[in-house]
Amino acid sequence: MRTPVGIVGAGPAGLFLSHLLHLHGIESVVLERRDRAYCERRQRAGVVEHGVAEALRATGLGERMDREGFVHEGIELRFDGRGHRVDFPALTGGRNVLIWAQTEIVKDLIARRLADGGQVLFEAEATAIEGAETERPRIRFTHGGAEEVLECDYVVACDGFHGIGRASLPAAVVRTFEKVYPFAWLGILADVAPSCDELIYAHSDRGFALHSMRSETVSRLYLQVPAGTDPAEWSDDRIWSELAARFALRDGGWTLGQGPITDKGITPMRSFVTEPMRHGRLFLAGDAAHIVPPTGAKGLNLAMRDVLLLAEGLRAWFAKGDAAGLDAYSATALRRVWRAEHFSYWMTTLLHLDPEGSEFDRRLQISHLEHIAACEPAAAALAENYTGLPAV
Repeated sequence: MRTPVGIVGAGPAGLFLSHLLHLHGIESVVLERRDRAYCERRQRAGVVEHGVAEALRATGLGERMDREGFVHEGIELRFDGRGHRVDFPALTGGRNVLIWAQTEIVKDLIARRLADGGQVLFEAEATAIEGAETERPRIRFTHGGAEEVLECDYVVACDGFHGIGRASLPAAVVRTFEKVYPFAWLGILADVAPSCDELIYAHSDRGFALHSMRSETVSRLYLQVPAGTDPAEWSDDRIWSELAARFALRDGGWTLGQGPITDKGITPMRSFVTEPMRHGRLFLAGDAAHIVPPTGAKGLNLAMRDVLLLAEGLRAWFAKGDAAGLDAYSATALRRVWRAEHFSYWMTTLLHLDPEGSEFDRRLQISHLEHIAACEPAAAALAENYTGLPAV
């Protein structure tokens, strides 16, 4: 097989890149080791930055998002039994975010790629990426019980932290940076209408909690738990009781709606960056290159920003032989990555209880949260980063 761009991974980054390249008249092949049903049901992020939402609309992928998604013009910081709303448009010159699950983005991307005649091979597992230093890199993969080779001009690995893409970079040229947090998120999906119109980020002396949503009838909620927690340790009654305690207001003026829990899982909390994000004609994008703790809602958005940047570089190369964008890709992408890493780290350490922290540390957290509530520039910094910086 032969294609200009071989893409490993049919998550949002790989599929969106294939779609962008199609709009530029550049063919690609996407290889995905899982089946289509798995890709369309795996639960991931749900907050879409302002600029990423605009990019989805501009490329013909915004209709269902705008019809079924939820525009959020702020978040609530809840701490010390009080709530404070951070008004995004007022603090950022009009920007907001959308609640639109990554699952739904993937569904739309798969349907669009197949409708446009794109080649998305499911149950096609990449086993090796070879010749990245040459002008004809290739991907070895298995599909339908047969071993095959996909020859490319460029290879883009969007196959996640455990994928073959990152592992294919020579150890001599790679540097990795990592931080592992001593806690995790216990996340649930529940068949109950959301108890609020916007996300609630709650800091309490019992630990962090987050209230989000997936639809008008489905809520998404998270609890801070110790790293390594088994979800089976948490009964439904225990989960609802703990969520109610962490979201409680002093005046009792808010009630958490409860309903049947349909999904329960653990999300580890860690930060990870690989440098560089390119070696020869192999590029990394999304979780293959970087991971952020989910507190800042940056994982999906970073992945989409990566491929928006990479698509422009590939367009310039195939249209004019201009390699400047491709040559600058890693350094340019990493500037945004490190900004997002810092914001995610800041949100995580601000809102979670460190199991080894002291009462002094907790008082500092409350002081900082009160500063955000009282100081417009401090709130603006949070809002600008949360909604997505236009350029970094």
